[in-house]
Amino acid sequence: CPVVLAPKNGSVAMPPPADIVKVAIEWPGAFPKLMEIDQKKPLSSIIKEVCDGWSLANHDQFALQHADSSNFYITEKNRNEIKNGAILRLTTSPAQNAQQLHERIQSSSMDAKLEALKDLANYSRDVTFAQEFINLDGISLLTQMVESGTERYQKLQKIMKPCFGDMLSFTLTAFVELMDHGIVSWDTFSVAFIKKIASYVNKFASDISILQRSLAILESMVLNSHDLYQKVAQEITIGQLIPHLQGTDQEIQTYTIAVINALFLKAPDDKRQEMANILAQKQLRSIILTHVIRAQRAINNEMAHQLYVLQVLTFNLLEDRMMTKMDPQDQAQRDIIFELRRIAFDAESEPNNSSGSIEKRKSMYTRDYKKLGFINHVNPAMDFTQTPPGMLALDNMLYFAKHHQDAYIRIVLENSSREDKHECPFGRSSIELTKMLCEILKVGELPSETCNDFHPMFFTHDRSFEEFFCICIQLLNKTWKEMRATSEDFNKARKRV
Repeated sequence: CPVVLAPKNGSVAMPPPADIVKVAIEWPGAFPKLMEIDQKKPLSSIIKEVCDGWSLANHDQFALQHADSSNFYITEKNRNEIKNGAILRLTTSPAQNAQQLHERIQSSSMDAKLEALKDLANYSRDVTFAQEFINLDGISLLTQMVESGTERYQKLQKIMKPCFGDMLSFTLTAFVELMDHGIVSWDTFSVAFIKKIASYVNKFASDISILQRSLAILESMVLNSHDLYQKVAQEITIGQLIPHLQGTDQEIQTYTIAVINALFLKAPDDKRQEMANILAQKQLRSIILTHVIRAQRAINNEMAHQLYVLQVLTFNLLEDRMMTKMDPQDQAQRDIIFELRRIAFDAESEPNNSSGSIEKRKSMYTRDYKKLGFINHVNPAMDFTQTPPGMLALDNMLYFAKHHQDAYIRIVLENSSREDKHECPFGRSSIELTKMLCEILKVGELPSETCNDFHPMFFTHDRSFEEFFCICIQLLNKTWKEMRATSEDFNKARKRV
């Protein structure tokens, strides 16, 4: 650390003015120049001063950039980010650089073209350069190269495949970086371009860089344009994406799930359940569980985020049932309640048209509905008119009764034999528990852009929400018994679960 000596007269040394930044500036072939930059001066004046120091004319064709790996240009907007001790570089202006690269990538020399595309991919990360290159209609030039320009080299692929692959990779990388700045609308791209990108998902599956960038482009197309979503959905099938999840490259797996999530998110409401059915048929869940979650490597943050998004989108399919009230006049819905009663009390020998007066049967049903824990013993359909959880609670109860029948019957019979004040009402518990799960899992809410809190257990079963409910309702009943709870303790028992 430099030692600051106090002046001989005993006065305290004053710190340098806040507007003065001490930097080193490089220029190829010359020793770095140490200078102080006055942040109150126009940037053009500072660049002129630097150029004069090296006797360089046409200072308006030069610019300063950071000499680190970013190579970002310094502008009036970001100049305040320059720190003391920073190393800067004098270089050609963004406009000059963009013009030169625009010409170089059209070179007839394969080597020159490749080198130019490599430089373009690097510089395109800088928004200042990107704006200048886009102003030259650079995006159109790149899309034309993707659509048809590379076809000129198809015959050379056998002997020049590495060069061809690198050239395409740098072209796609530059395109992705330029589009990420949000300067150009995604709605401007042709079907031919989309088809070409979609073809790379299969054609260049073995070329990791091309595949990764193609997947990234497809995801952005779907997320940023309704028209492009429809076109991409026509070109890419889930079957084409699934194999990329079965590989070992986590980055490719991440981008693949990101594309699936984008297609899921932007699908019209009437198509989402259809897509979910396709994902189930293709065994997406088990493939993710085997090749991603249980793979012998740590899951990075971006993968965790994409798994979280998929989890949320899957649960959001329950929103419609969650917000649907039961219609007490709907016989099909009432039949579900009859089925719950039949399974619990083995009423197969007592069909609805069994002998006995209507009044006697009504009395029997009322008694059984009370044992099942409904609030409205006479007409339990009224218990499902609150949204949330609406019909989703009844769906969960029926799933539990059918798929975990022994546990269901045990819970109902146990509570039937308890004193009234100590019974854990199955109906009320199921409704409240379903509502609580919807709140915890944020059913119906859009995924957060930053959250990566996915739960592996939800990828272990095709009906994960229902299975989770089945676990929780049994745990609630167990907790209720251990607490020797009464109806007044309902909320306490629920919170312990």
